[in-house]
Amino acid sequence: MKVIAHIRSDFPTKFGLPRQSGLTDVKSTVVFEPEYRNPDALKGLEGFSHVWLLWHFSEAEREDWSPTVRPPKLGGNKRVGVFATRSPFRPNAIGLSSVKLEAIKDTKDGKVLVISGADLADGTPIFDVKPYLAYTDSHSDATGGFTENISNAKLNVELSAEISAKLPSEKLDGLISVLEQDPRPGYHDDPDRVYGFLYAGREVKFKVSNKNLTVISIKPED
Repeated sequence: MKVIAHIRSDFPTKFGLPRQSGLTDVKSTVVFEPEYRNPDALKGLEGFSHVWLLWHFSEAEREDWSPTVRPPKLGGNKRVGVFATRSPFRPNAIGLSSVKLEAIKDTKDGKVLVISGADLADGTPIFDVKPYLAYTDSHSDATGGFTENISNAKLNVELSAEISAKLPSEKLDGLISVLEQDPRPGYHDDPDRVYGFLYAGREVKFKVSNKNLTVISIKPED
């Protein structure tokens, strides 16, 4: 397997990342490695609205694997088969994400893909890019197995004007869309606990009580 590109995103660590692709409108960039910057390789891609990314779970690779895992959304206690989940802890640490293709731009690094909805940490290696084909990749009668019993209700994000001013305005909507999805581990429910993650060069701290998430502070990354 050859690494053809890396992603540049506002998430330097795993905590805070969207749980799945397509859940937020946060933008990021796919930058190809020098040997794959031939513009001919992207001819025709501009006509597609979405693409698939095949990538490496580089921050979760391990020597062994387990046939069962404990999805956080099931409380972290119930085990299901690894092939019934998208857990990174699998025999081959390969991720698959469907993202929106916003633009193809010319830069000093050659042509890059501007995308939204990715669930990849900054620097994640990418193995391949493929066009999303609605006529075959979208299934209106698809079922979601055990995930259909999991609530996907969004949190109400409380963010004061004073705190929001600490973040560049073009990054604010993306942050809110991430917080609405509840970045906490699925089995955490402590209203007094302060959580924090890095986003766009800032440290974001927050608390969650019931369905309300309150941003406590946004400060420059230490």
